[in-house]
Amino acid sequence: MQLTWYGHSTWHVDVGDTSLLIDPFFDNPETDTDPEEVDPDYVLLTHGHADHVGHAEHYSDATLVAVPELVSFAEDEFGFEDAVGGMGMNLGGTVECGDACVTMHRADHTNGVNTGYEYSAGPPASFVVSDTKPAQVADEESTTFYHAGDTGLMTEMRDVIGPYLEPDAAAVPVGDHFTMGPMQAAIAVDWLDVDHAFPMHYDTFPPIEIDTDDFVNEVKDTGSDAEVHVLDGDETFDLSEGY
Repeated sequence: MQLTWYGHSTWHVDVGDTSLLIDPFFDNPETDTDPEEVDPDYVLLTHGHADHVGHAEHYSDATLVAVPELVSFAEDEFGFEDAVGGMGMNLGGTVECGDACVTMHRADHTNGVNTGYEYSAGPPASFVVSDTKPAQVADEESTTFYHAGDTGLMTEMRDVIGPYLEPDAAAVPVGDHFTMGPMQAAIAVDWLDVDHAFPMHYDTFPPIEIDTDDFVNEVKDTGSDAEVHVLDGDETFDLSEGY
């Protein structure tokens, strides 16, 4: 599994022969990538805020993965015609997306969108992307990535996502103000018991500018064994190799 960070919360995930793009938003200072250069099979949207769907319209030929309310919005506003299950999915569900299995979980955030009128986009979400379907008896050979979406710290990370969905790596928002900051994000990493942690959702706008060393140090202070990777924009990390 290969992970490419395009800045903010935008990630490209390659699982076998399947490519997934999460929260496409390329108007951020970390990336030099033109949205037209990316050609995903699936587009995963955690919620409807502009800094997470800003370039979704470029990928309307891909299959959309989102809650049904956000699917309806994306069909109307961005021209998507194909969604998983024909209508999207919802919290707790797992769907097969080519070679990947995508499980949707909750995120603690808001999710209104405004296009001249208020539009309900359903509950905000996070995604667990794996090369095997989750089961109570874990597959030791599986590789799993958790994209936390925009969220505050929540005990589901400790009680459900970590012990039962068992991510090997997690991308967590650290920019504070709108999401967790470095301290709470570090607790999330510890609760999730991951091997690799990636900060995201920071430095895009003045309110979320931080020193990422604060996050690195906070993870150490929890006693977590996770290795923190502060990626450069457009950098790829091969999770299969841990490198």
